[in-house]
Amino acid sequence: MFHLVFQTYLKTAYRRRNRLNRRMNKEEQEHLKERLLQLRLELQEVDDLSRESTKPVELDQSAIGWVSRVDAIQAQQMSLASARRRQAQLSAVEGALRRIESDEYGYCFVCGEDMDLRRLEADPTSTRCLECAKRK
Repeated sequence: MFHLVFQTYLKTAYRRRNRLNRRMNKEEQEHLKERLLQLRLELQEVDDLSRESTKPVELDQSAIGWVSRVDAIQAQQMSLASARRRQAQLSAVEGALRRIESDEYGYCFVCGEDMDLRRLEADPTSTRCLECAKRK
């Protein structure tokens, strides 16, 4: 047991000493903010365009056949699932923008350490460092 705890301590100390990540400067933060704003705009545009496909399916049997109605219901459900994913992503983008404004952006929610800039470049909405995300 002691060996495991000590080994974890050594890994953490080594990681802190040889850390590749660093606190981002204002230019890097502005760049990520611009990416988040662009992503928010794109998500909102796609959401506006897809509102038509999430409307209820008409059940008038004289207008469309049974198979077509089933296809329409399936397409509607797929559109609703996509809309939910977009809303979740939009919520993550909004959260990241709020963290930028409150100067809390770039810190891991779990351990509180600075997140690697490369991780934030890959996904600017990340809330956990790579180590904490692996443990999840």
